[in-house]
Amino acid sequence: MGHEVRAIDADVVRELLDGDDAGRAPRVFVAEEAGAPLRCCLAKAEAGERVALLSYAPLRRWAAERGVDPGAYDEQGPVFVHAGDCPGAKPGWPEAHTAHRMLRAYAADGHILGGRYLADGEDPDAALREVFEDPEAATVHVRAIEFGCFHFEVRRG
Repeated sequence: MGHEVRAIDADVVRELLDGDDAGRAPRVFVAEEAGAPLRCCLAKAEAGERVALLSYAPLRRWAAERGVDPGAYDEQGPVFVHAGDCPGAKPGWPEAHTAHRMLRAYAADGHILGGRYLADGEDPDAALREVFEDPEAATVHVRAIEFGCFHFEVRRG
């Protein structure tokens, strides 16, 4: 069974740059140093790139596509995206997101099922296969351990 790694869609990024999911204007700036994890292409920002910091509600958008209400699990948080043109994400697990992640699974009704820690160096594909062994798991959010920030979504393939 396969799965699909999904960055924030380019059309969604354009919407968020006009006004984020918290109803605020994004903070656009030039990166002084490399390293901010971009959620639009799943790479790290380079020094000198124009990036935006904004609020994003990933489960809200996923649930709206399916006509379900995520209820209290509809959280929003900070993400970095390119403030202009973006090359988009390459297929597969992104190199920039390999260290210490939490895989948070959600059911088709938008409610949380649980989480699984992904250790540094562990095979993410094997971990995702394990999470998706639960037939109720419809989508997985990959999140940072240190801040809990959303990095990207993984759907059943």
